[in-house]
Amino acid sequence: MNDAIRAFILYLQLERGVSRETHRNYQSDLHQFFAHIQEQFFQTDTDPKPDAINALHIRSYLKHLSDRGLKKTSLARKLACLKSFFRFLLEEGRIRHNPAIAIRSPRLGTRLPTVLTKDEATILLDSPSTQTWTEARNQAILETLYSSGARVSELVGLNVDHVDLEAQFIRLRGKGKKERSVPIGKVAADAIFDYQNQMPPNAKPKRETNSHILPPRSASHPLFLNVRGGRLTTRSIERIIKQRTRNRFPKSVTPHTLRHSFATHLLDEGADLRAIQELLGHASLVTTQKYTHVATDQLMAVYDRAHPRSGSSLTASSEGDSLKP
Repeated sequence: MNDAIRAFILYLQLERGVSRETHRNYQSDLHQFFAHIQEQFFQTDTDPKPDAINALHIRSYLKHLSDRGLKKTSLARKLACLKSFFRFLLEEGRIRHNPAIAIRSPRLGTRLPTVLTKDEATILLDSPSTQTWTEARNQAILETLYSSGARVSELVGLNVDHVDLEAQFIRLRGKGKKERSVPIGKVAADAIFDYQNQMPPNAKPKRETNSHILPPRSASHPLFLNVRGGRLTTRSIERIIKQRTRNRFPKSVTPHTLRHSFATHLLDEGADLRAIQELLGHASLVTTQKYTHVATDQLMAVYDRAHPRSGSSLTASSEGDSLKP
């Protein structure tokens, strides 16, 4: 079984081009699954063959995870991993039947993304002037996420030569190693320039007079550095945003919140849904359409508060009338 897992992970890396984090999660999920069925159905000193796995084993594993309190979204992700794994083995001729094909994913409720209002985004980004290079870096990270709609994995993958501050564009590498160029605007470009200009001498690029043109330190040098000079991780950026937003908003703010806010605010201002799809790097327009639901909910909330003939407005009016002498 270990040979089958190794072959699948190699396939994900070389042919599917998944991120390091994705293939690490898939590898962990598969080892967790086989540890469970080995303990429950096979002798612990044997390595079960892929053809020995059936739907009962998979259902037992999912029930085990559910009993431990795992959320439906996590169960769905782990089942998707098994489905991909066994589909790969079937296509490779390593098994005769796919044991996961008949197992349905848990039904997930429709979850609308958490977004900041425009006022909240302004409060978050209009911070006091930066004093240190790490504060300047953190400001540049926030501005870039909100200005580009980048995924956090795309942000940490940015290199110096992926950024054109003069043209105010960045080049992002998304899922499946697909690249796209997105605008970032003057405010984010200025924030990146200020951050690079405040970096320690051993990493600081030379400045050209009154210009946003910064010569790359090297083609593969990461744009956003940690204090040791290495590339920031997704977890590091999550911590930065958590520290910046703690106790400031009545909602949890993550890097994805800024991506959602980017899309929702563009839609609110009349941007075309297809254009938003391209900017976000969505393969399907269906994925982008969830932002129309967010915009509709916000529109209805405004309508209920403001329109004299909305149900809530009529109720409030009649209550007010009843108090009149």
